[in-house]
Amino acid sequence: MKKKLVSVLLCGALVVAAMAGCGKKSDSASSDSKDSDKLVYWSMWSEKEPQAEVIKEAVEKYTKDTGVEVDLQFKGRSGQREGLQPALDAKQQIDLFDEDVNRVNGSWGKYLLDLEDLAKDFEAEHGNTTLFQIARNAYGQTHDGDATLHSIPYQPSIFGFFYNKTLFEKAGIEAVPTTWEEFDAVCAKLKEAKITPITGDGAYATSFLGYHLGRYLGQDGVKALVGDPAVKEKVEAGEIEAVSWDDPRVAQAAKDLEDFASKGYFSENIESNVYPAGQNQEFAPGDAAIIICGSWLPNEIKDSVSKDLKWGYFNYPAVSGGTNDATANNIANQVFAINKDSKKAEQAFELITYIAAGDFDKKMTEEALCIPADKANADAWPTELQEVKPGFDATTTFYDWAVGVENNGDLTPALSENVLKLMGGKMTADEFVKACKTAAEK
Repeated sequence: MKKKLVSVLLCGALVVAAMAGCGKKSDSASSDSKDSDKLVYWSMWSEKEPQAEVIKEAVEKYTKDTGVEVDLQFKGRSGQREGLQPALDAKQQIDLFDEDVNRVNGSWGKYLLDLEDLAKDFEAEHGNTTLFQIARNAYGQTHDGDATLHSIPYQPSIFGFFYNKTLFEKAGIEAVPTTWEEFDAVCAKLKEAKITPITGDGAYATSFLGYHLGRYLGQDGVKALVGDPAVKEKVEAGEIEAVSWDDPRVAQAAKDLEDFASKGYFSENIESNVYPAGQNQEFAPGDAAIIICGSWLPNEIKDSVSKDLKWGYFNYPAVSGGTNDATANNIANQVFAINKDSKKAEQAFELITYIAAGDFDKKMTEEALCIPADKANADAWPTELQEVKPGFDATTTFYDWAVGVENNGDLTPALSENVLKLMGGKMTADEFVKACKTAAEK
């Protein structure tokens, strides 16, 4: 989009701030103004992160081009997640904000402006079909199937297995696994070569569990199993299959993980690793060959990876008799949303177009080693993510975060604790299922 809205945005009182710089706030900054002349943007990033640096540059360019000043406040994850909703409820001026696609469209969905008309031309020129579909679906999931566009995607990601190709070559592994049986064979070869096959961090333990259960049950089955409140009525109405902890598919999923633990495929630190120990102290230096994580991993560990680490990736493998195969994955992204009560919606959307497309989208891939959002930048994938692209493009079923296994907050702590014990060899599959069932019944 060739900045089609700029002439409109420069009318009347909006010309007052020509050539002014954007406001740069710290993570703890706040704005108490109810009617600031500035466009107020709350961001989830911390100010020194590469994503924030790119956003600052885009904001500065936007202000230079349009004369619209921006009160840019970097809140960090906790600041955004804890502070945004109370501020919106208090009618504090927040014109534009960003966060994860599911959180924005789910938890904060009632605050969002419908963007179907405003974004029509932008989507036609720049929109990645997959990402916009995910954004629409995320809104529809919590708004009675109303899959309309209320957010604009940027910095996409996929969650799966990253691996060290150098270690695979050392172990004589020539192909990535697509099934659980092939994954078993890969881990066996790594073990024979005296290489730790799999490491991980506690922060992603439930995601590992969610993916494995999802392969057997599908995402709706996982949500039914954990008692996700959002699907309760559909389960009771028979629209979604009721799944209990006594289901034999659940038992088999647990036995798969018990089997890997008994064969020594998981790092001896798997149970005690506190994020980011697994990725920083085992995967990055080349002490472990495989880790489950999002495609933000190369950016997070770029300063500590072994010089001989060559990046590889594969989608979570299929299981025998399962519901989903390796084409079902958690593809997500951050999204921008505009407060439905904003008096500066057009200006906010114009700023979004600066960040989520064109040169600044490309710069985001370079500085933050992330997947491009603008379809015009389809060839701008970072070297570290080149092997992610086939798995991303092959995805046809889109999982939520952790395949929904964390959607019952009361149960999640027990799932996290018990799956770590299972992978650490401290608990059998039967004990795992029993412990989770007991926790679910409380």
